Amino acid sequence: MTNKYGQTWDLDVIFPGGSDSSELSEYAQKAEQALQEWKQALEDFQVPDESANPAGLLSIVEKWEGSAKRVFEVVAFVECLVAQDVTDKKAKQWSGKKDELMAAYSGTLTGVDKVITQVPQQTWEQMLEKDELINYAFVLEERRKEAAEKLSPEQEVLLNDLAIDGYHGWGSMYDTIVSSIQVPLEIDGEEKTYSVGQAANKLDAADRKVRQHVFGRMQEAWTEKEDFFAETLNHLAGFRLQTYKHRKWENVLKEPLAYNRMSQQTLDAMWGAISDEKDTFVKYLQRKADLLGLEKLSWYDIDAPLSSTTKQVTYDEAADFIVKHFRAYSTQMADFSQQAFEKRWIEAEDRNSKRPGGFCTSFPDKKESRIFMTFSGTANNVSTLAHELGHAYHSYAMNDVEQLNQEYAMNVAETASTLAELIVSDAAVKEAAAKDEKVALIEEKIQRSIAFFMNIHARFLFETRFYEERKNGLVSAARLRELMVEAQKEAYSDQLGEYDPTFWASKLHFYATDVPFYNFPYTFGFLFSTGIYAKAAENPETFESSYNALLEDTGRMTVEDLAMKHLQEDLTQKDFWLKAIEVCKQDVEEFLRLTAE
Repeated sequence: MTNKYGQTWDLDVIFPGGSDSSELSEYAQKAEQALQEWKQALEDFQVPDESANPAGLLSIVEKWEGSAKRVFEVVAFVECLVAQDVTDKKAKQWSGKKDELMAAYSGTLTGVDKVITQVPQQTWEQMLEKDELINYAFVLEERRKEAAEKLSPEQEVLLNDLAIDGYHGWGSMYDTIVSSIQVPLEIDGEEKTYSVGQAANKLDAADRKVRQHVFGRMQEAWTEKEDFFAETLNHLAGFRLQTYKHRKWENVLKEPLAYNRMSQQTLDAMWGAISDEKDTFVKYLQRKADLLGLEKLSWYDIDAPLSSTTKQVTYDEAADFIVKHFRAYSTQMADFSQQAFEKRWIEAEDRNSKRPGGFCTSFPDKKESRIFMTFSGTANNVSTLAHELGHAYHSYAMNDVEQLNQEYAMNVAETASTLAELIVSDAAVKEAAAKDEKVALIEEKIQRSIAFFMNIHARFLFETRFYEERKNGLVSAARLRELMVEAQKEAYSDQLGEYDPTFWASKLHFYATDVPFYNFPYTFGFLFSTGIYAKAAENPETFESSYNALLEDTGRMTVEDLAMKHLQEDLTQKDFWLKAIEVCKQDVEEFLRLTAE
């Protein structure tokens, strides 16, 4: 039978030839030239007189946008090369070039900081009110305020240069270690070795013995390399902490909060509301343990299917299912996703040598996106596919927005992706006719709530505590295991019989150098999107236009202002978060009712 959609992505339409692409080399050179032109505009800048002529600053902004497009185009392509084949040595060389470009870009941003902080406050305010610059006012003002809290421009440039082989180098080391890991598994009497990404997909098996076997073998694989992972994580954190120390930033959350354009008060309100409402989700964990005949669930049981036979879905079926349900809310989102499948913007093939995990990256110059995942036919794979398509649609919705205003933070990025999951899963529940099918679909929704309220809470607790201990010196692998289990016990209200002590080593997000604290923004996005989804159900006829308007604003205001403008909600108070959690609690209550027998 011929498949409707290809499962390997088309990168040649961006730069033909992969890591050997001559077009990529030429484009990278143009990116370097754009950076030089940007630097020249900074050197030519003259502080305006009383007339507050915006010409000089406008020239810098235009060169800034041109550089960003070209640099991010190269970065996105190289990320795709490295992910699709971890054995591609030339791709690894390009990864080094990518880091150099990003360091040069970051270094030039430091030059922007030096220039904009020279402008007197009154002149600065007058310039931002000019028609040519008013659309950039938020980003420029944000940049100016942050610059005042950093080191001198010369020191920041040095810091960025050192980060290439320091900070980012350790991040690349993680990929190198993971690519060397093979997990031997014996399934159905056959012994084979799998990449960690392929092995992780086996943790969804219906047979608990298979899950135990896979979990045990993966624990062995991660433990065998744990000293390398501990060294990598310690030095990543050490570089970051030394940077904060010299900037006189005492709170390790200062950077991630600023990056996500949110306040500590909003973060505290969100986690506080979740902690207040965990009892309902504990009841779900207890009921699931009962249904599986267990006293307590173990880590590898959390996502286990309740049915003895799990429904496998083909890639074509998943694609059509997603497009169909997107269309019920947004014709634009459905048409966009259809295009992504037909034009092969998605790398989904289940094969060895691929990097584990999933992501979406965008090409700002080409105005296209690419999605990476490994599709093996599980319900979770369908959710991941919808999730990443949500990311891609977010970028599409911002195609006509100024480049500098497209750089939204991770927490609002997760809004679009999580909303896409909600649309698909909720529509599936409503369509379900049989009780068993409805239970399975509701449980899939609840599992996402468990992930955002408990799994990610554990990651947040672990990372904050690890950074506090790292301030006093290196943290051993043994202590990292202890911190991980302690965080998991607290986040899951001590409801599991067995935890995952190597999660700190296996989770890629702890080693990300582009975004610090790669955890709480997911939970923010989940609950923020739940609140949007609830409002969409009230006014479905206006959803598409109002949703697109919200997405367009995600790169040019704080999340508190975004919520107030488009949702009329105050994120610094628990009320909004409690209302969103209430939607999730309804799923648990329905699950408990359906499984009461």
